[in-house]
Amino acid sequence: MLRTILTAGALVAALLAPGTAEAKEKGPDIPRLTDRQGRVLTLHGWNIEDKEHRGAEALSGVTERHLRDMRAKGFDFARLLVFWDDLEPRPGQYSRRYLRRIERVLDWAERYGVKVVIDAHQDVFGPAFGHRGVPAWATRTDGLPFTAHPDDWFAEYFEPAVQRAFTHLYDDPDLRRAQARMWRTLAGRFARHPAVLGYDLINEPMGEMRAGEDLAAAARRIERDQLTPMYNRLADVVRSADRDAWVFVEPTPIVGQGVPTGLGRIRGPRVVYAPHFYDTAMEAGSDYDPGAGWIEAYERAVTEYPERYRVPVVIGEWGPLDSSLPHMNRFYRDAMASLGRYASGWAGYVWCYGRGYCAVDDAGTFRVNKELTAEPYAETVAGTVRSAAYDAVRGVYRLSYRAAAHGSRVTELSMPPGAWRIGADGGAVVVRGATGGARVLAVPGRLVTVTAERA
Repeated sequence: MLRTILTAGALVAALLAPGTAEAKEKGPDIPRLTDRQGRVLTLHGWNIEDKEHRGAEALSGVTERHLRDMRAKGFDFARLLVFWDDLEPRPGQYSRRYLRRIERVLDWAERYGVKVVIDAHQDVFGPAFGHRGVPAWATRTDGLPFTAHPDDWFAEYFEPAVQRAFTHLYDDPDLRRAQARMWRTLAGRFARHPAVLGYDLINEPMGEMRAGEDLAAAARRIERDQLTPMYNRLADVVRSADRDAWVFVEPTPIVGQGVPTGLGRIRGPRVVYAPHFYDTAMEAGSDYDPGAGWIEAYERAVTEYPERYRVPVVIGEWGPLDSSLPHMNRFYRDAMASLGRYASGWAGYVWCYGRGYCAVDDAGTFRVNKELTAEPYAETVAGTVRSAAYDAVRGVYRLSYRAAAHGSRVTELSMPPGAWRIGADGGAVVVRGATGGARVLAVPGRLVTVTAERA
């Protein structure tokens, strides 16, 4: 979550992000995510985490209720945070207890029909700096200084010791091997688990700035010269254990300010571009400013990479700290419309019960304005999607697709709580589910339009 204000150079780069009116009218040309049956996937969900408990108690804060409640409100996707320091507390010694805890969460996800991406999470590198992520034994600082910033933890990424630790992780052969072994352990353990959709190789990676560089230039260099080769190494490792899973790769968080990424091509199939969607002003507590053009600049910047390299997009994190400010209703409507134009899915931050970033309160009721994230969508489409859109004002969702000529005939709709009228033309049959969703069975090759209206 990006709290620090970007330098003037980065802001200029954001304003100059490529994009034309013609491109906006046409819409981005980005591939869609698919499942193992070739059906088109749309993911709406939330991050699930336990940053409080460690060691023997790690992941004890995530319960079956998290998955059950998410699914009951219409969400089919979870980005599960796991920490290398819990998985491998000492070099070469992997915690069987932690692996069982991860598997328990995956079993709950399977029970409720939730797809999971396992995210190797780090905040400010790891426990050597008072956070979670890369183990202390894999943290090298060359004796450079570190000062904590309790009121702005993201500023800690710019401390010399933290930046040097990233350089060693990217460059030192023994740390590269250790990171690869960690991923081989995770992917090898969960390759056959039906809930696992893929693996997010590292959360919000950062790096070391050079003298004279502004933040945007540093981010693009780190993404090009360090993250791209790291992702290619780790993707090969993951695929050696689980060749069917999707590999999620993130740029630095600087993309959140409309700065196009410098990431290069990640080799092989099933790659997902997984940026985060945070605005520095809102992260610092400001209200959404509809006239500032932040969402438009972000959309122009974030669609450049997937259009160039022909990979789908899933937004790994998004959502403001305070959703109750006067313009946050407009923010959620604008954000949902934008995400629907180019993303195969998203995971809001974060499914927890309480205040702040939490999606719901202690009773499980949506925090103000966060109910706008719950809307009808097609989880899976057995065919080629022509259009899909939800009119939140009228409460009408329409999906148009050409049914596949071969393979699965089943398209699955997810519906938020409430009464919905669902119909389809083109000879398709709608079968309502017990939990409020629906399945559409189509004639192979036919053009189908599905309409869902709030009753």
